[in-house]
Amino acid sequence: MSGASGMIIIGAGECGVRAAFALREEGYGGPVTLIGAEPHLPYERPPLSKGAAAGAQKIIAGESRYDEAGITLRRATRVERIEANRRQVALSDGTTHAYDKLLIATGAQARRFPGMEAARTLRSLDDAEAILAAFRPGARLAVVGGGFIGLELAATARERHVDVTVIEAADRLMARIVPAALAAMFEARHRAEGVALLLSATVASVGEEGVVLADGRHVEADLVVAGVGAAPDTQLAEQAGLAVGDGILVDHRLQTADASIFAAGDCCNFPYRGGRVRLESWRCAQDQGTHAARAMLGADEAFSRTPWFWSDQYDLGLQVAGLPDPARPFIRRDLAGGALILFQLGDDGALLSASGAGPGNAVAKQISIAEKMIQRAVPVSAGQLADTGTNLKSLLKG
Repeated sequence: MSGASGMIIIGAGECGVRAAFALREEGYGGPVTLIGAEPHLPYERPPLSKGAAAGAQKIIAGESRYDEAGITLRRATRVERIEANRRQVALSDGTTHAYDKLLIATGAQARRFPGMEAARTLRSLDDAEAILAAFRPGARLAVVGGGFIGLELAATARERHVDVTVIEAADRLMARIVPAALAAMFEARHRAEGVALLLSATVASVGEEGVVLADGRHVEADLVVAGVGAAPDTQLAEQAGLAVGDGILVDHRLQTADASIFAAGDCCNFPYRGGRVRLESWRCAQDQGTHAARAMLGADEAFSRTPWFWSDQYDLGLQVAGLPDPARPFIRRDLAGGALILFQLGDDGALLSASGAGPGNAVAKQISIAEKMIQRAVPVSAGQLADTGTNLKSLLKG
């Protein structure tokens, strides 16, 4: 065994990096080791589907910052197993490292359904570089999945004059999280940009010449990318005997049933408003990284930050605060320039969700206020939300 006991973080993405620095910000002086499987310096993942590759990636922190903070960053290193009974991890280089507390921040892996084995996926910088290298004018791209990543990639491809077909199994785009009225705005924009949208279409197989649909249609493509969601990376947790169910199960503190092991980010399933959720979100990864660090040092408060998502496609911006409930009515607030916000109220009369879309950052300020209203459970009326003459900030204060 090598190295003194301390804090070990598995996963050098947004969540893991944030946790490492948060430990130092909270005054922890012991060893902090951050272990990442990729050879690159930890980088932001959201820009990957928006055209950032090669030297254009956005690193989370320069190498000197890790040194200055006394964080040992192990790149191109895999954790082979967690030996929970010994409080140590075994690494791919044959060494073992003891820990006092361990954070699993392994994120999620791109999902492929049967028949899609030949499709590329977009989860890493290397993935992005390989895909973007094929974006030449006149090239043919088929994207399987009409969610955030697939549509952002489609927009990037069209801006580079690539012919694009998006294949979506649902009857509309972004059906999992985005209200139908907002999804329709993006559908219209993609069609206007020349994207062929095949809705209510399922894939039978992916081959060298493109995609064969379940109804027999053939979509010719030089490149096929599957953007059909991601599965939480729970293999290490399962092997260590931790409870798993659509993610690593954690409590309000992000602690597993093993008091010395925590999980955060895309790989964890946590309590939220009386239920359990797993979120694939840049903001959630950041927030949970900070929260997990505090919990590892003994803090007992519950993680309760309001979920927040965003997507940029062409010049349209989308933001969602809270978790929209398709069974509840939406309250519409029309803004200048064609921007739109849809609110939902909970049974208690407090704001439950706010979803907005429009040119650029047209909805950013109001969604930011709405996020705070959700967090503070501010009671509001449907009439106040619909009336554009009502200043949301005044509702937050009052």
